[in-house]
Amino acid sequence: MTQPQSAEQLPYHRLARLAPRYGWWRPLTGTLVLAVAYLITMVVLMTVLAALGSAMGYPEDGDGWPQFGPVMETATDLFAIAAGIPVVLLTVRWVGGRRAGTVSSVTGRLRWRWLLLCVLTALPVVALSMGGLSLLPADAGEPAARWAGWAAFGRALAVLVVLVPFQAAAEEYVFRGWLTQTAGAFLRSPWAAVLPQAALFAAAHGWGTPWGFADLLVFGACAGWLTWRTGGLEASIALHSVNNLFAFGVSAAVVDGLAGDETAADAGWQVVALDVLGIALYTAAVAWWARRRPPQRTAAAPRPPVPQPVFVPGLSYADAARTSPYRSGHPVPGPAGPGTGWPDRLPAPGGLTASDPASGRTPGDPGR
Repeated sequence: MTQPQSAEQLPYHRLARLAPRYGWWRPLTGTLVLAVAYLITMVVLMTVLAALGSAMGYPEDGDGWPQFGPVMETATDLFAIAAGIPVVLLTVRWVGGRRAGTVSSVTGRLRWRWLLLCVLTALPVVALSMGGLSLLPADAGEPAARWAGWAAFGRALAVLVVLVPFQAAAEEYVFRGWLTQTAGAFLRSPWAAVLPQAALFAAAHGWGTPWGFADLLVFGACAGWLTWRTGGLEASIALHSVNNLFAFGVSAAVVDGLAGDETAADAGWQVVALDVLGIALYTAAVAWWARRRPPQRTAAAPRPPVPQPVFVPGLSYADAARTSPYRSGHPVPGPAGPGTGWPDRLPAPGGLTASDPASGRTPGDPGR
């Protein structure tokens, strides 16, 4: 008896193939749909914000955009990026043809305990890295920073704590999530799926200094590797959220700190050296946790439905064997019996079972 083979185990970057009706076109079409849907979402959101700003009497800049102030403008930017989360989830479900949660992890959902552990790991690492940045000498000619005051800092921090995790998670869902799984649908090597999204992630932050680009490239590669190694986005979301919360928090602590337009892409080599050190330390710490408390790393691929045999009364044994869908190495079901798909007795030649005393006829009797 041939035993049915166990289902293939798919790592995170191959989860696009979890779709029961997977086709090569799904990841590619989904990428196009994702880009168009997000663009439409941004247009609608910006239109609504412009109308609200005009109705509430906010002054407008030269482009006609309401000037909400540094804190509210930062909030709108964060909210606009965070809107990518539902766009990704709906694309995975409707175009990808699989559960939306499969972009979160191999379990089909965010693993909150694992996420909390990663956040607690990131906090001291990022705090140490940010502390080192405060020791770097200020650029020549740069004005001294002035404390914004507890009231202004508290208001800004409340907004940041609410929105920054969603903004960071949205970027992870797009780059470490959708784009990694799109590449993994065609490429088995995890690095072949991780490196392209890391380059796109760095490019999406703009072209500043070569050091800044390298910093973002390292972050994207390490976050992508952790996603593959742990089977989900939790580790990358934790580091991204904590890092951005510290960075925005430091900016909010000084007067007009949130009004600047510099990003990580504009960083100098000293900043990048400290940041890369922190990324490496966090990556090593999470890898250590993954060995101590191994998270689920794969998901079972869907198996094609097993064809059921068809029995026709009066079919000879030879014809039944010749027409059975279980020929040529197909797995044979278990023992015969009710509910197994097989009858209790095979029909004998002539349409009678081998033992049918109630009929009063013998096997082979053609009947009337």
